[in-house]
Amino acid sequence: MKIYTKTGDKGTTALFGGTRVSKHHIRIESYGTIDELNAWLGLIRDQNIDAHSKEIITAIQDRLFAVGAVLATDPKKTILKSGKERLNIPKINTKDIESLEHEMDSMNELLSPMTHFILPGGHTAVSYCHIARTICRRAERMATQLFEKEPFDENVLSYINRLSDYLFVLARKLSKDLKADEIKWIPKKKS
Repeated sequence: MKIYTKTGDKGTTALFGGTRVSKHHIRIESYGTIDELNAWLGLIRDQNIDAHSKEIITAIQDRLFAVGAVLATDPKKTILKSGKERLNIPKINTKDIESLEHEMDSMNELLSPMTHFILPGGHTAVSYCHIARTICRRAERMATQLFEKEPFDENVLSYINRLSDYLFVLARKLSKDLKADEIKWIPKKKS
């Protein structure tokens, strides 16, 4: 299989189902941002962090491919006239969302309560989590914009939303594990 096809040379690309759209279409922006997030998660996984977090990140990366598949699919091409699904793409289900919630609950049990916003930073691995979190939020903004125009499975939106929360809690957990300072944001008083 060749990597290059030359079919996108004029600024369009094909969705699952064959429909061609411009490369700046909100659908492409949505799954492209998910792809960007997945790459950052790979960088987090490559850091010197605990094996369990690496395992969870690998599972999340798998689910992000499922999210990307949903976002890359033309909704008009998913169902045949017979009512059967035309494309066999993976789904995001409530167990995927609950898995993130379970992980957050487990990590939060080990962390001190949050009393202030926290400035991103303190350690490279922690900073990567915050970068991934902000990319996840951007992906969520784009996906919700797409959803308003062309609805898709709502579990995808819930998963992306929960994932940004997970990345924030993971950043806090890694700060603790790596003995990095969490700097609280305390607004300066006007002088």
